[in-house]
Amino acid sequence: MGLSLPRLLHAERTTAPTARVRSVIFLFQWGGPSQLDTFDMKPGAPDTVRSPYQSIATSVPGLSVCEHLPEMAQRMHHVCQIRTMTHTMKNHASAGYYALSGHAPPSDDQRLRDSLDLYPAYGSVVDHLAPAEHGMPPSVSYPHVIRDGTIVPAQHASFLGKTHDPLRFQEDPNDQGFSLPELQLPTGLPVDRLARRRALQQIVDQQTKLLELSAEARGFDEYYARAISMLTSDRVRRAFDLGSEPTRVRERYGRTTYGQSCLLARRLVEAGVKFVTVYFSNSIGGRKINEGGWDTHGFDNSRMYKIVDKYQLPITDRTLPALLDDLQQRGLLEDTLVVWMGEFGRTPIINKNASRDHWPQCYTALLAGGGVQGGSVYGKSDAHAMYPDEDPVQPEDLAATLYSLLGIDPATEIYDRNHRPLVIGGRPLHKVMA
Repeated sequence: MGLSLPRLLHAERTTAPTARVRSVIFLFQWGGPSQLDTFDMKPGAPDTVRSPYQSIATSVPGLSVCEHLPEMAQRMHHVCQIRTMTHTMKNHASAGYYALSGHAPPSDDQRLRDSLDLYPAYGSVVDHLAPAEHGMPPSVSYPHVIRDGTIVPAQHASFLGKTHDPLRFQEDPNDQGFSLPELQLPTGLPVDRLARRRALQQIVDQQTKLLELSAEARGFDEYYARAISMLTSDRVRRAFDLGSEPTRVRERYGRTTYGQSCLLARRLVEAGVKFVTVYFSNSIGGRKINEGGWDTHGFDNSRMYKIVDKYQLPITDRTLPALLDDLQQRGLLEDTLVVWMGEFGRTPIINKNASRDHWPQCYTALLAGGGVQGGSVYGKSDAHAMYPDEDPVQPEDLAATLYSLLGIDPATEIYDRNHRPLVIGGRPLHKVMA
């Protein structure tokens, strides 16, 4: 079975953790939000460090957040803050890969390229080890493929094989008449005819022994079978039918791409999808004023401290509270873990251009909903949110926590394309778990 004696003994000693959630919604804030201007404000710090924004009280006594997050302030009793996320990758591509896979890249290189030698996405690992039921795709990622020059790795199944790729699409859920071409049959091609074509293809594959000779071909075979299953599934089509949502609900999330993407995430986990990844933006942002991600350092009033109150923060303050409320009202919050994080934070020192630069040494991630202690803070950053003072957390530790909450042992090994065993996670944060 491929188990050496030491690994067999380990398997006998280890029991899988009990699943505390059914689904994860991973809200990836591409570009890197500033910890000091959102959830880990330091009002007592010097002028060169503290945020130009004020802090306000929250639903948790003694806990404050940015003044431009008044709605989130009233939901912080649902949230566990991890204030000591830390690593050393200062480039978006490398840090993004680390955040999306839970594994350090081979180098801190902005030119890091997607490769089958790199780790898969979280959702693909979940699909591989604990696939979803009910005919739903186990993992869905949208509405962007993120890049910073080149495509950031860890957005697909990598060496696990195409059959474990997330269902990915780039159609805008905020568009009128939003639908996925992937879930629509070609005009004039009925389902029974499609099934006959598929059966004929399988006969040809078997006769040529293609499936016996090529693991990659087997992956494609399973991928196509899953695709046909989705094409013929009313459950899948209903989950993606945003038009069936009442107008008041859609307005509550905000009529933005990100807002409607988060609403769709609620619909998907409600239908049985295990891992949903929503990307805030396809680009890091830079000097763009009303689009892009959280990389808002720049000039000409495009800096975070001039424009973020018109874009990133108000979108966040509308959409994230709407998602938490909606999940709670539908009885889904106890079974769903919501993760809000970027690839790194921002420098404590505000530079001469009145901006903060990349800072992976200490930043904040939010966990809310099932399996975590709401209204809590894990880890303590120093007086300037520059370094962790207590309980540093690396991305692999967060990965281990996500897997554990889903009932997957983070010590589980997967095999790369050279058949080397690789552990999927680090150390789970037991103090975070409820």
